[in-house]
Amino acid sequence: MRRFRSKPKRDKGRLLKRMRGQRVKYIAVLPSLITILNGVFGFIAIVFASRGAERGIAGFSHFAVAGYMILLAMFADMLDGRLARMSQSTSSFGGQLDSLCDMVSFGVAPAFLMVNAIQVHLDLTTPLSSGLFHRFIWLAALAYISCAAIRLARFNVENEENEAAHMSFAGLPTPGAAGAIVSLIIFHQEVTPTLDVAIFLLPFLTLGVAVLMVSRIRYPHVLNVYLRGRQPFSYLMRVLLFLGIVLWLGMQTALLLIFLAFAGSGFAQWVYLRVHPGKQPLVAAHPTAAAASSGQSETPS
Repeated sequence: MRRFRSKPKRDKGRLLKRMRGQRVKYIAVLPSLITILNGVFGFIAIVFASRGAERGIAGFSHFAVAGYMILLAMFADMLDGRLARMSQSTSSFGGQLDSLCDMVSFGVAPAFLMVNAIQVHLDLTTPLSSGLFHRFIWLAALAYISCAAIRLARFNVENEENEAAHMSFAGLPTPGAAGAIVSLIIFHQEVTPTLDVAIFLLPFLTLGVAVLMVSRIRYPHVLNVYLRGRQPFSYLMRVLLFLGIVLWLGMQTALLLIFLAFAGSGFAQWVYLRVHPGKQPLVAAHPTAAAASSGQSETPS
């Protein structure tokens, strides 16, 4: 009998080498520029965070300006993906570039800002020889950066270019985690600068959102789920009510409540589903998953 032999390993190696050596010939220019702008805002945030708590531009503290720069990076991050999908120019290059810039803006910058904001009140120059709380602060910062990197790498591997697959996320998105941290810093700097309790809550919040980033808890894609396409008329009234609450509370307070509510919503839903296993999640991972969880199929009967 004739034996079937597998292909030589060198052929497989040549194929992998050929795939890795492919050149990027064409890219979507506008989405890529906006993605790079995301990283630029993150770098500017790091620069301002390194200047301390003194007040500079328009009377804002440098920490607050750094926080606002990260918020601008979130806006750029939201815009580049939308433009790429609308122009049907999504690519692996764009996804990798987006994750690299996200690591700067939503990984390194928030952790650096958190450490510097606390360092005004505590000496963190010797993390290994300081007290237990000092070590915990460094642990929270390092855990946050590590979890952000893992979250972005996992997203790159599992991401689908299909628009229908972008209705929810597995784990807290990095912009949401960064927003929870920087909104608390902005709130402290602009609303309650003398209330140091908010600053000392930062490492606990940082470690909490770090764990949520690498979890499998579902979080909705706010833009695609609530603002995309046609919605009932009541949605308009809710948006107007939401804007009214923002104006009433003030931007800094509203930002803090919004980001904390978003970060806590996924965890609250996860706890609710554990207590009531027969209930359905508010947001499914994918239309197929939603159909499967409700006992339905996409195939017409």
